[in-house]
Amino acid sequence: MGFSKCTYFVAGICLGAFVIWNVSQVQSIGDASALLNQSLLMDTDTVIVASNDAVKDAAPDVTGKKYDKYVPGGIEQFIMDNLEKLGFHKDDNPSGCKLLLDPKASSPAVHADLTSYGADVDAHTKAIANFQEIPDLMNSIKKTNSHAVCSTARPHPDGIEALFPSNQLSQTKSGYVEPLTTPMRSHRFCNTKEALMSLDYLVHDFEEMCLKLKPTSKRVLIDMGASLSFHGSDQPIVTLLKLYKKFGFHFDHIYGFEITFSEPKKVFEELLPQEYLPTYHWINTGVDPTKGAKLNPLHSILKQFDEDDFIVIKLDVDTHSVEMPLAQELLEDEDGIYSKLVDQFYFEHHVHMKEISKYWKSSMEGSLKDSFDLFYGLRQKGIPSHFWP
Repeated sequence: MGFSKCTYFVAGICLGAFVIWNVSQVQSIGDASALLNQSLLMDTDTVIVASNDAVKDAAPDVTGKKYDKYVPGGIEQFIMDNLEKLGFHKDDNPSGCKLLLDPKASSPAVHADLTSYGADVDAHTKAIANFQEIPDLMNSIKKTNSHAVCSTARPHPDGIEALFPSNQLSQTKSGYVEPLTTPMRSHRFCNTKEALMSLDYLVHDFEEMCLKLKPTSKRVLIDMGASLSFHGSDQPIVTLLKLYKKFGFHFDHIYGFEITFSEPKKVFEELLPQEYLPTYHWINTGVDPTKGAKLNPLHSILKQFDEDDFIVIKLDVDTHSVEMPLAQELLEDEDGIYSKLVDQFYFEHHVHMKEISKYWKSSMEGSLKDSFDLFYGLRQKGIPSHFWP
């Protein structure tokens, strides 16, 4: 048995004091490299040596709890507190990978937490891949009028948090989410460009999201920038849809806005997987960022639903003058309705960052600080937001 001490603070709060691990825990993963992923990270300076069963019994049950305020993970809070010190306020393409790869870019403790969290993400990715698809959760909720079925959406018997012993997840009204970090996508991108479009960094607390469903809830996806051919045969939005389906979320309505013309026959016969035909609405026109406009989906579609519905929004139209007004509209939330309606928001914000500059080129506008301020602000408003690759 061994332990290590965490020594950095944010706002006067110790972000974990001791990590306790037991060699026997490795056997539950079957891989010695996952030893750290089975660590017990304490959030006080009290050392507790516990068996797996004892840890399970002592772990707080947060399932179904309401978070009145957004609670960022320690890594995310460190970045938010040091955006300018990290050079993220500049638009001269600062590195988004330096913080992850260079221990001197922060501190030994922060770098250790980033490394530990990266190992957690790898374990989470493995758990998601091995998860056996479950039936539509809504069918059981309607039939039994209970949420007992929601526990089947756990990627780990002890809940999703058990896959993240580094204790770096952030907490939203929709449960746990990944902390906001650079490089604004998979940490593996810093070592291999093959991870450019990977979604493995995204964390979804499907159990918690399930607990918010009601028998009358509609499950809706509004996709702004819905090209089904831009990334060839490997479409990120289809990957996301399959992930939701794997965890029992079957969308009742999918609205796809796309400005580039595509023959409807090609869209429905060749590009769109057959399973989505009954629910897919192909709207082959661009979105209008003007508030109240008919082709502004936040106005004409989103507001037609209510807070009992489960609503996901993806924004990726690759045009700053269109995207930013829509993102700002969500952030400003003048009527106080968007924070009640939107359960998940994905946005590819094209800001200046060294590692991504050769892909985004002239579409980059603004700084990493601008992006972190936006996403952090959205999360604080009650809109769980994610960087989209």
